[in-house]
Amino acid sequence: MPVEATQAEAIKELVALASQARGLEITTIANVAEVDGLPVQIPVGIRHGTTPEVVDLSRLFEAWRDRPATKRGTATALTLKSFVDLTNRHKTPHSAIFADTDWRKPSLLAVIDYHEKAPELGELPAISTDAPMPDSPDAVYVAGVAGSIMTRPDNLKHRIAYAYPLSDTWKAWIAQNGEMMTQGDFAAWIEDHIADLSSPEDAEKIWLERDLQTTVATPSALIQISRGLQINVEAKVKNVVTLQTGAAQIAFEENHLGGDGKPLTIPGAFLLQVAPFFGGDVVRVPVRLRYRVMGGVTKWFFSMHRPDLYITQRLKDDIFYVARDTALPVYEGTPEA
Repeated sequence: MPVEATQAEAIKELVALASQARGLEITTIANVAEVDGLPVQIPVGIRHGTTPEVVDLSRLFEAWRDRPATKRGTATALTLKSFVDLTNRHKTPHSAIFADTDWRKPSLLAVIDYHEKAPELGELPAISTDAPMPDSPDAVYVAGVAGSIMTRPDNLKHRIAYAYPLSDTWKAWIAQNGEMMTQGDFAAWIEDHIADLSSPEDAEKIWLERDLQTTVATPSALIQISRGLQINVEAKVKNVVTLQTGAAQIAFEENHLGGDGKPLTIPGAFLLQVAPFFGGDVVRVPVRLRYRVMGGVTKWFFSMHRPDLYITQRLKDDIFYVARDTALPVYEGTPEA
């Protein structure tokens, strides 16, 4: 075989062997479109051989990661102070707090990695409406007179939550609100929960009796009523008279009432003073006292007067303090995701 042919055959074999080599070349791919939220360039591996392929190098690095790339997860605060302290520990200039003001199950949620805040109008650069889109992904672009501001989004994955823990006392009153009770059960309820009641102050008494159009009882008066009801627990109602004050007088067929034999005067309302939230401040809620006479038998129940107003006011006071102590905006609602 001629020497030239031998050399040509050897070259072909070398080329074939080279094409089968499985070497790995490290290179980078540039973000030439400058897409916001992506790095300027990323490393990749190109594996050569008969079937070339691009290798994702990030998985190799992830195996050696000693800390996460971003903060994620929801921390649960058990007190309002802890919620404020945790939020201050992690907050950024763009963090935001959302408040669910449903009085039955209120809560606060701090989103630490919230979307970037748009600059105030006074902070906007003077850009012509005919100016092209800036090349930098960090730039602010204003278009038109009203303007549209492009700000950078974030993950909304790092959060701090505080669900107001309802006190056992408040839950008991809410559960019994509007529920019919026998005379004996109602008398026992009043005695068991007398510590939750309060006497109205002079100013409260005036506006409560004006608004509710009835007499507001003191705790001691309710105790006397409960004992009178227990005495006549098996007696049927003989007569009911509504007084000019809005209270009612109830006479029973047996023993009439109490030790003096006089009819019971039943006030139309009393004042509840409890802390709705565990470890929180107390609120004072007016409660209407009601009854139904059916076949000579009396059924009793109470109706809390607009408890949502008092709880909502408590929440608004807390929102004011949270906004002040964290220096973050508080919105009534929920985040996007």
